[in-house]
Amino acid sequence: MHIVHIITRLIVGGAQENTILSCEGQHDLGHRVTLITGPAMGPEGSLMERASAYGYEVEVIDVMRRAISATKDWQTYSTLKCRLRELKPDIVHTHSSKAGIIGRWAAHHAGCGGIVHTIHGLAFTASTSKLVNASYRYAEKLAAPITDKIVCVARAMADQSLAGGVGRADQYVTVYSGMDTRPFVDPPVSRDDVRRELGLAPEHLAVGTIARLFDLKGHDDLLDIAPALCARYPQLRFLWIGDGSLRGAFEKRIDAMQLKDRFILTGLVSPAKIPQLTNAMDVLVHPSRREGLARALPQGSLAGKPILAYDIDGNREAFIPNETGYILPPFDKTQLAERIASLAENESLRRAMGEKGRAFALARFDTKVMVAGLERVYGEVKSDE
Repeated sequence: MHIVHIITRLIVGGAQENTILSCEGQHDLGHRVTLITGPAMGPEGSLMERASAYGYEVEVIDVMRRAISATKDWQTYSTLKCRLRELKPDIVHTHSSKAGIIGRWAAHHAGCGGIVHTIHGLAFTASTSKLVNASYRYAEKLAAPITDKIVCVARAMADQSLAGGVGRADQYVTVYSGMDTRPFVDPPVSRDDVRRELGLAPEHLAVGTIARLFDLKGHDDLLDIAPALCARYPQLRFLWIGDGSLRGAFEKRIDAMQLKDRFILTGLVSPAKIPQLTNAMDVLVHPSRREGLARALPQGSLAGKPILAYDIDGNREAFIPNETGYILPPFDKTQLAERIASLAENESLRRAMGEKGRAFALARFDTKVMVAGLERVYGEVKSDE
């Protein structure tokens, strides 16, 4: 088949990594793959070099942007429609909310037969503005009838979409977001070497996060509970992997609390370093307030770490609650602190949860499992034509 993937931008992020791994896996299976994207803009870093080097086709539409712009969005739609008419793909697979809306309509009006969309996170629950959320929900409702299949990275995404009146139940299928599991199981750099480089002593307990330093990722919750936890556990260290627009504000707050020696902020790192940094942790915590299904959770499990996350969106599907980690009432900072404390005090519990979590994540989140799932979806779409 000729498969065209469309995504708004190739920053370092979960949806983008999912899309690139899909392109790579499908290219390896012998499909012709074309990835269409906008420029990778922002402090999160870019995956463009990796995408361009693999062997499938990559095209950039310069006017495609994440922010809403009537002029740029119309230009993007027009460019996509013309390009898709030229490419004549068997499947158009869109990702993310913005590219998902524009890309699906462009594919529909270009006469493309198979249109698939992946929900990585729901746009109509993302904003604090009711008007913005209502606008996205309306746009998703309009696009659903021209979509053959709607892929969700967690069943929770389908449930929330259907509750919002988007699409029909028979359109939805869950394909968990895959990843290259090998570097997490067998990292290229040893845990001891990475910890020494980070300034972590053998006795230090590293509670890590993998997330952009941005709104709704939950770093503020960790800062709220950090003083009491640090006073109680002298060996406790927080390891934050990622960068973003709020880094300066977080650093000022850490300095004001006189906890600079308790926080390690790595800044932007290449995706290739994530496995070894995750392996250097003792616990992975992800207190985000909005996710599809956070890739950080299976990454922590693959590295053999117990995980903590709020019970939102698809997080519950990322691990086995009370067996490979703890699912917490949404935004309950008291329980978040209590669970960090319980894991800090029990090394055998951390090890047991980590070992069971690794086996679970290998079975559900390997790239090959995801690519095989997408193959089945595409097969159903083509057989229905």
